[in-house]
Amino acid sequence: MAIDFDSIITDPLLRADFAAAAALFEAFPPESNLLPYEVFWRDHQVWLQEKGYMLRPRYHPDWVPSALSHPETRTINLEDACTPNKAHLLDARRLLTGEVVMLKKILKSEHPYEVLIHKHLTTGALASHQHPTDIRGSQVHPSMQYSSSVRLFVVVPRKVYDFFLTSDCGFWNIMMDATDLYPDGFHPMCQLLDATWTRKPVLAKYYTRTRTPVKYYFIDFGISCVFDPDDTSPIEIPVRAGDKSAPDFEDDSLVPINPFPTDVYYIGNVIRKDIKRAYRGIDFMDSLVNDMVQVDPMKRPTMNEVVERFEQIRRSLPWWKLRSRLRSPHEDSAVPTCK
Repeated sequence: MAIDFDSIITDPLLRADFAAAAALFEAFPPESNLLPYEVFWRDHQVWLQEKGYMLRPRYHPDWVPSALSHPETRTINLEDACTPNKAHLLDARRLLTGEVVMLKKILKSEHPYEVLIHKHLTTGALASHQHPTDIRGSQVHPSMQYSSSVRLFVVVPRKVYDFFLTSDCGFWNIMMDATDLYPDGFHPMCQLLDATWTRKPVLAKYYTRTRTPVKYYFIDFGISCVFDPDDTSPIEIPVRAGDKSAPDFEDDSLVPINPFPTDVYYIGNVIRKDIKRAYRGIDFMDSLVNDMVQVDPMKRPTMNEVVERFEQIRRSLPWWKLRSRLRSPHEDSAVPTCK
């Protein structure tokens, strides 16, 4: 089914996002070629192809905007007019397998440990370590055309461990792998649309998460640390993450502290601020969340205790509660059940 963006975007926040995108297209029409932060990717397209990763046509050196040959089509409906919203991230297709991956540009001067942590998690004994929680991260390639301070990071499945500290496990660093939800795939820059989108947007076919469970991942390890697994109370100088509300940093002190309770706070605050405020019907999490965001870090449960208590809560809920959908605060009290 071919559609126009205006006919499928009903959420006011999404409409605002697409209005902003349309304004960007007007400011930088396709005839003016790439946005400044996209030049890096165009300049690396041939090199990435040699490494086994294909970028979309927009980033090929010989790219000609399709808006020039199809002036009757709205620019925002053209796939090759779609720009990434993060300058350091871009999608690509792995030539060997055909799978879609994300590329991340890393500046070692800003995040000197991210590549080291990646290597720590993906080499030696840790590469085969079995653990029920997943993250994503593989293959690091030094850029050949820029200085040695630039690295390209390709994301594919790996594992995470009890002694691994993310330091920035906020809302925006928790991602969902939607591969199984979309049997025919989806466009990496607009998940509403089919992977074959070129000139006419087509809605992607999808399943519900009840039918096809998904996995969630922590990403972005620019300020992460790895500790000895026997050291349950390491002491480190505090590092402020995206969530600035942690009471651990209220006095701006550089006195070393145990950073693990701060991770517990961050995850608890995601549930409290980003989930509970947006949806009704999850009051069963209140007791656990309140403990996770205690002002005194020493009164917070450990992450293992959080997992254990969450499992106890989950097992205590009836099946109809687990299968009921989340409701916004503006809906009535009826709770439809997913069959």
